[in-house]
Formats: sequence, structure tokens, C-alpha cells
Amino acid sequence: MERLVERLERAVERLETVCQGPGMCGDGSSPGVAQYVQAFDAILSGPVAEYINISKEVGGDVQKHAEMVHAGFMTERSLLVTASQHQQPSENVFSTLLKPISEQIQMVQNLREKNRGSKQFNHLSAVSESIPALGWVAMSPKPGPYVKEMTDAAMFYTNRILKEYKDVDKKQVDWVKAYLRIWTELQAYIKEYHTTGLTWSKTGPVATEGAKAPSTAPTGAAPPPPGPPPPPAPSHPSSGADDSATRSALFAQINRGEGITSGLRHVSDDMKTHKNPALKNQGGPIRSGPKPFTSPKPACSVNPSQKTSPKQPALLELEGKKWRVENQENATNLVISDTELKQVAYVFKCTNSTLQIKGKINSITLDNCKKLGLVFDDVVGIVEIINSRDIKVQVMGKVPTISINKTDGCHVYLSKNSLDCEIVSAKSSEMNVLIPTEGGDFTEFPVPEQFKTVWNGQKLVTTVTEIAG
Repeated sequence: MERLVERLERAVERLETVCQGPGMCGDGSSPGVAQYVQAFDAILSGPVAEYINISKEVGGDVQKHAEMVHAGFMTERSLLVTASQHQQPSENVFSTLLKPISEQIQMVQNLREKNRGSKQFNHLSAVSESIPALGWVAMSPKPGPYVKEMTDAAMFYTNRILKEYKDVDKKQVDWVKAYLRIWTELQAYIKEYHTTGLTWSKTGPVATEGAKAPSTAPTGAAPPPPGPPPPPAPSHPSSGADDSATRSALFAQINRGEGITSGLRHVSDDMKTHKNPALKNQGGPIRSGPKPFTSPKPACSVNPSQKTSPKQPALLELEGKKWRVENQENATNLVISDTELKQVAYVFKCTNSTLQIKGKINSITLDNCKKLGLVFDDVVGIVEIINSRDIKVQVMGKVPTISINKTDGCHVYLSKNSLDCEIVSAKSSEMNVLIPTEGGDFTEFPVPEQFKTVWNGQKLVTTVTEIAG
């Protein structure tokens, strides 16, 4: 822990050094630094620095995450400096310049994936879901709305943090506010300086791979993994003019009114097959009409190495305190029986399978599963269903909370002992909760998906909208 504290302190000191330089924090004293780079430095010395300081106080995995987030922002600053001094390069060169940012994004997300059993998992998830917002530099023509979309993805987890610590730990609440403020100010920054995309210099040389500014990542940061590919190349600029000319010609023809038929050739009776059957028996090439229209396939921006990724092996094993059930297909008899209270289960990319977990376990997570049936006895924490489809969950004992997020089609069968379970859902559809009856059957109740919000003069009031069917 002392080593981590030292690393974060060095990172903060480096940031403070950057902001103490002439013209680096928006003072406009250095003509060599573009105005939008100075404005970005103001974000670094403001909300980003505040987030880092509070993360240091929170400690643990949150502190590690903050180091990586800070490195991502410093890497993005390096690209902004490059853009302020160079003209926009080709797509291939631009993708190379974007690679360090995508590497930092993946570092942040990998930390969450490697620490799913962390007590600070909600913090890690909030950051991981929103950190792709750093990729706004590759977005056009609406980078600002893209940042907002990524920020909204974190709200599910930040709301859980606020709910858990609202009246318990003010530091956690301050952490949420500081982190969300980063993206709020970044949206305002983009709106002012990069409304339709990253602004490049109009007078400098064209950027090359060697034009990258020196890395300003914190000392001691781990080397990042490879990042995602560049966005697809824009369409040829002349295509818009061609389409416009074609449409103009079409409208000119239509505006001729009845005169549009003047160029048609008259067909006499001896040329009509229904009045001259002999024409039907004549040989000759069969005319084929134009091929039916098919929508063009979207350009694929995936790296060649990712196009044909090998099938991952199926797993059902205990790794430390985590049961890993991964890549199972058509397995209808999966059973985990030797469980302990401190253990968690992580079920990933399982399809058309059934899993039974016996005994009492800490938590269960279903991620990217399809047509999966889960039966379990008791869970003392939470059952979380993410990015899945057609899921059936049956509770035999007790569970305090079931979370359904980004899932379509989910049936939850509760037991008599679990009727006090809280079910939290977001961005999901076709959810049903089945309640046991005295006769042993189940009564099905749909979870509302449509809501009505009105202003009552003082605040917004949201109610469930009932649809009669």
C-alpha cells in the first residue's frame, strides 16, 4: 500500500509541475500552447486533481484506478498538443496516434475485470463503464453527446454507491461527485473547442507517427495492452455532390408532369405476347433484370487478429475464492456443490445451459449469457445479471438483491423465503417475477418498463405507466 501511495503522490506532483509551467493551466502566458490545450489543463488541475486526491483517501482498488485514469488524461493531453501543432493526418496515421489512449482505456477496464470480488466493485464499474469517453477525440461529428452517453453508463453504479454510503460515509459521496464532474466539464470543453470533432492546426505540418508528443503518463505506470482500431474512414467527399446531382435530375424529370411519357415507345399488338402466342415459343437469351438492392455491409474496423478469434475453452473451476463458469454451451447439468460463504460465482458467455449452485455463497454474476437457467440456494450479497438474454433464475432459499442490467428476457422465480428481495433493473426489457402460491404454482408479474414523468411545480414526479392489453 505504501508503494501505491508513493506512486500516486509522484503522479500528482507531476501534474502540479505541468500546471505550474508557463501557459499550461489556462493563463494564456505562453503563445506556444494552444488555447484549447490550456483549457484542457484547467480540467486536469481542477476536477481530475480533485478526483485523484479523494481516491487517494478512499484507497485500495479505487486508488489504483485513479492512477490509470490520470495516465489516460495525460496521454490525451499529449494528442491535443500534437493536434494543435499539426494538420490532420491520414486515417492510418491518426489510428496510430489514437493507440496510446485506447491502451489506457483497456488498462482501466482490465483492472475491473480482474477484481470482480473487490469490495469496491461498484467504484471500479462506474469508472470502467465511462472511461471510453476518452475516445471522444476519434468521434465525429458529435463528440460531446458521445461523452454524455458514456457518463450515463456509469450512473447505474454511482447511484448504488450513493445509496450505500449516503448517510454512512461522506467521502464516498464526494468521490462520486468529483468523478462525474470530470465528464461534465469535459462535455462543456468539447462544446466550446471541438464541437464537431478534434480540432487540428491549419498551418502546421501534416502529423506523422513521429509527431506524437512525449508521453506524460505517471512514473511507474504499467505498460498498457494493445488498444482498439481506428474508426472507419469517412466516405469520399465527392459522393455527396454526385448524389445531389442525381436527385436534381430525378426531380427535373418528375416536374415535367404529363410530358414525362412523351419519350415512351408505342407497343403494337403484334409485339404483345398475350395477342401473339408465337412469341412465347421463340428461343433466345432470357433477359434478366437488375439485381435486387442489397444494403451494403458496414465497414469492419476490427483488427485482423480479432476477426477470427479461436473458441475459448469451457471452464468450471474454483480460482481462489471465485467460481469461474465460462464458455459453456449446451451443458444442462452444471453443478457447484462445495461452496463457502466467502466465495463468489462468475458466469460468463454461457449459452443454452443450466447451472445449479448448492449451499450458501456470497454473490453470483451472470455476464453475456444467453438461454441460461440458474438455480441456487442462498446468496448473502447480490445476484447480478448483465448484458444477457433469455435468463431464468430460481431462488430456492434467500437472496437480498437481484440486479438486472442491459438484459432482454429475464424470469425470476422467488421462493417463499425470498419475497422481501429487492429487484433493481436498468436498460432491460421483458422482465417477469414469479411469486409462489399456496398450491405450489407460480403467479407471474411483469416488471414495469414504461414510465411517465411530470413536473408538479417543484420537482419531477415519475410513475409507472399501465398499458391495457
